[in-house]
Amino acid sequence: MMLSADHLFETAEKLILHHDSGGLGDPNSSPWDESSYSAEADEYLEAVDTVIKLTQQINTNVNIIDSECDGESEMVDRAENALHLAMLKLEDEFQRILIRSTVPLDAEELYGSIRKSSLSSVHESVHECANESELADENSNNDDNNNNNNDIGSYKEDEYEGSSYVYERGRSIGNDVSVELVYADAVKELKAIADRMIRSGYEKECCQVYCNVRRDVLDECLFVLGVEKLSIEEVQRIEWKVLDEKMKKWIQTVKIAVKILLFGEKQLCEQVFSESEVFKEVSFVETTKGCVMQLLDFGEAVAIGKRSSEKLFRILDMYDVVADVLPDFETLFVDESGELVCDEVKAVLSGLSEAAIGTFVEFENAVKGENSRRALQGGEIHPVTRYVMNYVKLLVDYSDSLNTLLDKGKDYDLSSKELNDIDIDSDDTFTLSPVSCRLLSLIACLEANLEEKSKLYDDDGLRYVFLMNNILYIVQKVKDSDLRNLFGDRWIRRHCGQIRQWHMSYLRSAWGKALLCLKDEGIGGGLSSGSKLLLKERFINFNACFEEIYRIQSAWKVPDDQLREELRISISEKVLPAYRAFVGRFGSQLESGRYGGKYVKYTHEDLENYLSDLFEGKPAVLNSIKRKGT
Repeated sequence: MMLSADHLFETAEKLILHHDSGGLGDPNSSPWDESSYSAEADEYLEAVDTVIKLTQQINTNVNIIDSECDGESEMVDRAENALHLAMLKLEDEFQRILIRSTVPLDAEELYGSIRKSSLSSVHESVHECANESELADENSNNDDNNNNNNDIGSYKEDEYEGSSYVYERGRSIGNDVSVELVYADAVKELKAIADRMIRSGYEKECCQVYCNVRRDVLDECLFVLGVEKLSIEEVQRIEWKVLDEKMKKWIQTVKIAVKILLFGEKQLCEQVFSESEVFKEVSFVETTKGCVMQLLDFGEAVAIGKRSSEKLFRILDMYDVVADVLPDFETLFVDESGELVCDEVKAVLSGLSEAAIGTFVEFENAVKGENSRRALQGGEIHPVTRYVMNYVKLLVDYSDSLNTLLDKGKDYDLSSKELNDIDIDSDDTFTLSPVSCRLLSLIACLEANLEEKSKLYDDDGLRYVFLMNNILYIVQKVKDSDLRNLFGDRWIRRHCGQIRQWHMSYLRSAWGKALLCLKDEGIGGGLSSGSKLLLKERFINFNACFEEIYRIQSAWKVPDDQLREELRISISEKVLPAYRAFVGRFGSQLESGRYGGKYVKYTHEDLENYLSDLFEGKPAVLNSIKRKGT
């Protein structure tokens, strides 16, 4: 070996031994300054380069070394020993720098960046929540419903009863949102160490240190983002309200973990291990696999958990986010071990797909099988109607996902009546998507259910009020949402026409008897004693009919302002002219008598005032009725 090479080696060996004499991990013996990449570190790395070069020469030029020469053999041992000590030191420094230079994840700042980047695309829907006790009370009073396993809640309408909560699907992450995982200055130091460990054949040790440190960092990031480690059994034991919050956090964390943390980790691996294509991938997969599997385990637990209609929206959100990040996974994990990760992601996506379809089908079956047998007082909007329509209104926001999922399921044929309700032959391009077919059929089942419930009312007039209230509620939900685009205007027109028919049926049923009292058949022009007696009877009967109608129908409830006013107007147009004409023709013949007020109790104005009290849901006491003009 040349003298100059010996001299260089001895100088390098001396420097390496000097820095290792204080013991590994002793900050006082470290050539790295805590705040910068120091000149002393450069000197140390140059010494390491010298030893690496010498050992490489020895290994590649075996003919230079005489195996019988004790001097050369000693040089080989010294070089290998120095290299080993240097690698131990570099491994220790690599770990220390990696830990020291890790940037803590600031969740608040990160979420703030996400909010700013997606401010224009925030999606919020009002998910009008269930007062579950109502349905429980209803079912407990239903003798015919003991074996009914329907999964339908009772949703209160916010404008009437003030109970609602905001259902937020979550914010998208812009391409410009990123975080610094390791301080930039430290990346140069880490790369310098990794380069030399790779060239010396210590790449596995370097990779192991890197993976151990960064794996713990990613675990901490998940904890900071609100995702804890839970077994599948633990997830399935969590009550719904708590699980709902965990699902929301999981959805947002998946976006952040994949689109920010994993891409950042990939870039860091490529920078630190740029000397080795193999270890770029190995380090990335080994570092991130635990984080990814923790997220996937939660998704799997939800997918195989107990199904209930309230979970569907969160499951669809989870399905959407996994489907969204699957291409990212395929970009990030490219080698053979990475393909296994992608396979796990696809398996969870498939499980969430099956869970979504199964939950949707169970909801359909619950609507079809709902058979509560208690008539609502006053013909109010039924809780099932509120629940189903608010549920369906939210489902429309998931039309793209549902069309993809339902298209893979069974075919769904609509009846001729349902087909006749939609604009298939309209000039506009109108195609029936899978979700359109399913929702049309679902609402048709709800309408049939309401028709059966209307038969619980003994009073035909109240039956028609009940049908008007409920079908109008359905129509309004369709008109005021994207359901209108799925069903078309013909569906709306046909249902509005049905409401008008029930309106007319209500008038005939509820007021027909009272109007018969105002007929003049049998009453001659000149009143005989018999005719006068019949006339008195007609007035008495009308008064009794009107008072009974007032007492009963003031307790009936029509929540919609417009429908309530239209009903009052149509009653006025039918009853008041007939009453005015009857009183005008015959009233004077009785009012002049001693007990005239007993028969002609109300003026035209009195009746008009009383009609304004109908359908308010506030029952009037019969004995309190008196002339409003007195």
